[in-house]
Amino acid sequence: MGIEHQFWRAVAVYRIASVAYAALLLAGAGGYRRPLLGWLVIAMMALWTAATTVAYPAARGRPLLVIDLLVTMGCLLASPYVQGPQAGPAGVMPVTATWIGGPVLAWAVYGGRRAGVVAAVVLSAADLWLRGLRGFDLSVPVNGAVLLTLAGAVVGHVSRLTKQAEERLQRAVEMEAANRERERLARGIHDSVLQVLALVQRRGLEIGGEAAELGRLAGEQEAALREMIRSEPATGGYEDGLADLGALLRRYGAPAVTVSTPATPLLLPASQAREVAAAAGAALDNVRRHCGEGARAWVFAEEDGRSVTVTVRDDGPGIPEGRLAAAEAEGRLGVARSIRGRLAQLGGTAGFVSVPGQGTEVELTVPAPRPRRAR
Repeated sequence: MGIEHQFWRAVAVYRIASVAYAALLLAGAGGYRRPLLGWLVIAMMALWTAATTVAYPAARGRPLLVIDLLVTMGCLLASPYVQGPQAGPAGVMPVTATWIGGPVLAWAVYGGRRAGVVAAVVLSAADLWLRGLRGFDLSVPVNGAVLLTLAGAVVGHVSRLTKQAEERLQRAVEMEAANRERERLARGIHDSVLQVLALVQRRGLEIGGEAAELGRLAGEQEAALREMIRSEPATGGYEDGLADLGALLRRYGAPAVTVSTPATPLLLPASQAREVAAAAGAALDNVRRHCGEGARAWVFAEEDGRSVTVTVRDDGPGIPEGRLAAAEAEGRLGVARSIRGRLAQLGGTAGFVSVPGQGTEVELTVPAPRPRRAR
C-alpha cells in the first residue's frame, strides 16, 4: 500500500483543511442567513471526513466512493439554505466551497483520470445548477467547475502513473531477489549434482553394457539441467502477467531434443504459456514412450501476429491410422486431455499429422494476445 496509502493520506489532509476553511468562513464572515444550520452542515462534513480518512485506506471499494459522492452532494444542496437568497449576488462563499473537491480526488486516486473527471462533472453540474446555471448560461462563473475537472484529470493521471511505477519497481526488486537466489542455487547445483551426473556419464561409457545406457541417461539429464540453469525466468520483467513461452520451451532442450524459438520473447498470458508448454511436454513424453530412447525430436515456436504456433516433430515410426481414436475409445486419454484438452480450454487447436515410417508432427496453435491500448 506504499504509494497509494500516501495518496489517501493527502486526500485526508485536503478534506481536513477544507473543513477548517469552512469553519473559518462561517465564523469570521457575515452574510449567512442560517448560521446554526451552517454549523450542522460543517459538523456533518467533519464526521464524514473522519469516516473517509479511516475507511478509504482500508476498504477503497466502489460503494464507498458512491456514498462519498452522495454525502457531498447532500451537503452541497444544503448550502443555499445556509446562505440565503441574497448571499450569491453578495459574494458570500458556500460552506462547501473547497470541500466538494474531496470526492473528486478520491475517485481520481481509485480509478484514474476518467473516474476523477466523472466525479468532477457530477459535482460541478450540481454546483452550477445551485448557482443559477440555466441552459449553459456562460455568464455564470464556471472557473470552479473547470478547475475541479482539471484536478480530477491531473490527479487521476498522476496517481495511475505512480502506481504503475511502484508495481514496476516491485517487480524489479522481486526479479533481482529471484536472480540472486537463482545464482546461489546454480552454484550449488554446479558443484554437486552436475559433477555427479558427469561422473556417472563417464564411468558408464567406460564400463559399457547396461552401465553405458545409464551413462547416456545421466548425460541427457546433465544437459537438461545445465539448460535450465542458463535459461532466464519465463515470467521475469514482463507486464500484465505475461510470460515468455520460448523460455518455457527451451527447458525441454536435450541431446535428443532440439528447441528453436524466436530471438525475441514469445509473450503469452502466464497461465496460457504454462499450458502450451505443458502440452508440448506431453507430446515429447509420447515421443520417448512410443518411439524409443533413440528417437530425435524438434520443437519449433513462431508467431504471425494473430496466433502462436508450437510444432513438435519426431523421426519415429509414426502413428497408425485410427490409433488415436481407438486409444480414446479404450479410455487412454493422454492425447485427448493432456494435449487437445489443454488447447481447447485456451481457445486453440491441436493438430496431428503422421506418416508411417516418417514420424509425427503435432501442431499447437493458440490466439496471440491483443496489444494493450494506451490509456
